[in-house]
Amino acid sequence: MAIIIGICNSLLAQQHKELEFMSIATEQPLPDIASYKSLENDELSARIQRVREAMGPELLILGHHYQQDEVIEHCDLRGDSYQLSQMAAENTDCKHIVFCGVHFMAETADILANRPEVFDQRGYRVSVTLPDMAAGCSMADMAGIEQVENCWADLGEVIDTDDITPVTYINSAASLKAFVGKHNGIVCTSSNAPAVLEWAFKRTSRVLFFPDQHLGRNTSLKMGITNDQMPVWDPYQLEMGGNTDAAIESSKVILWKGHCSVHQMFQAEHVEMFREQHPGINILVHPECPQEVNDIADISGSTGKIIEVIKHAEAGSSWAIGTELHLVNRLKKENPHLKIHFLSPVVCMCATMYRIDLAHLCWSLENLVYGTQVNAIHVDDEVSKWSLVALERMLNVK
Repeated sequence: MAIIIGICNSLLAQQHKELEFMSIATEQPLPDIASYKSLENDELSARIQRVREAMGPELLILGHHYQQDEVIEHCDLRGDSYQLSQMAAENTDCKHIVFCGVHFMAETADILANRPEVFDQRGYRVSVTLPDMAAGCSMADMAGIEQVENCWADLGEVIDTDDITPVTYINSAASLKAFVGKHNGIVCTSSNAPAVLEWAFKRTSRVLFFPDQHLGRNTSLKMGITNDQMPVWDPYQLEMGGNTDAAIESSKVILWKGHCSVHQMFQAEHVEMFREQHPGINILVHPECPQEVNDIADISGSTGKIIEVIKHAEAGSSWAIGTELHLVNRLKKENPHLKIHFLSPVVCMCATMYRIDLAHLCWSLENLVYGTQVNAIHVDDEVSKWSLVALERMLNVK
């Protein structure tokens, strides 16, 4: 009898837990995002945790390193663009991905998580949610598909496009990834950009690199390509992107006139100021920074490399880091044995990443658990097909 009573009590406790969870929202549909904005972070965190416990391994929350600390705390996995792409490609267990990042990252997760061979294995489509659809990327917006198609057509009037490999930075819309997939091109990240350019030059004598000119330039310079071989294509200039035919004919890498609004802010004067104020300091920057900063930094590398360098830094050493503010502050907090500074006298944070907060995360998760998915990311099948071609090339380049 005692065993039966124990079982009954256990079942009642589980039922109570489920009923308690279901009482998160008393309305159907759930309240809009404005209602969540009025809640305190502690309550939002508790409700997020209850959703995670209820959904278990069917839910995977991915978080980019630039997210706010309170959001990162609820992410199952965190990384830079390259790492998160790999995570989305490798995970075969989850049914729902909630991506705390920006729009192009969620698109990439949708493409990789639902590639045909994985879909056939699972037998269902993985849903991808972006907590705030306004979380975009200003760099990605600097290259539209029509602009790139027009550029390609214009280049074809001067040089043979069969001898150009289009390379798009992962910070770009799925439509651009599909474009490079169709044209024998490839996607790159800040981690594998050198390997990708080597891959491209084995196939053609020229590269069209978009949308970030700085990553393209800094990577190419280290390969021995000179600035006079890297004309910048301005999509708002009607005549050959603002270049002469001769400049295009003598080019090795044609750079798109785009940039990251965060990394563009770092200047050579900031490096000089820190070196003057802190003798012996190490300057560590992202390759999205302008050439004049990259050239005089001690180390330049992707977000993943920046984290790895700090992880293995000598205790007591000083560092000025040129990348997004939330990440720098997190590194400072996690490494109290180091002297870490932000390489700018002004605030440089990714305003679009910053849009994802606990309110948006909680709202999207509670909608998901009630079967009313909001902010679904679903890439068109044709775009997904060709994007996957370019992304798989990227993942195969070491």
